[in-house]
Amino acid sequence: MSKRIIIFILLFTAITSCRNSDDRIQRVKKPDGNKIIEMNRYLITKDRELIASYCERKNIKAIESPTGLWYSVITEGNGPQVKDGDIITFEYECSLLDGTLCYSSAGSDPKTTRVGYSTIESGLLEGLKMMKHSAEYVFIIPPYLAHGVPGDGDRIPGRSVIVYRIKILP
Repeated sequence: MSKRIIIFILLFTAITSCRNSDDRIQRVKKPDGNKIIEMNRYLITKDRELIASYCERKNIKAIESPTGLWYSVITEGNGPQVKDGDIITFEYECSLLDGTLCYSSAGSDPKTTRVGYSTIESGLLEGLKMMKHSAEYVFIIPPYLAHGVPGDGDRIPGRSVIVYRIKILP
């Protein structure tokens, strides 16, 4: 008889606790999509202002692409246009807007990659495809085209604008 009572109490507790957790889930409000869109627009505007200010301070004549990638041509290059599938080798320097160096090929081997088939940032991929072989560009990449909210988990903090100086080797 006592086993039945204990089993009944356990079943009753399990059933009521499940019901209570379902009630809690139902009370959670869905995020307002308009507020999220508004916040993203605000952040993109602030990033654009940071980049424009950086370019002015550093006297960089940069152009903003339709996606929001900023670029400046140092050397146009004389080779063929880079396209998906090309295997390219390039020297690079990646830093934050405050000048903190994150990554660099200086003192090590240049990076070799197959364009469009690697895990580089979408902003950098877009930039590489603007270049010709032997060209040198500066790319200023807003967070949404780089490492976004989380950063890269190593040297690039979350929501960072990053600056790449890229030279494609012949």
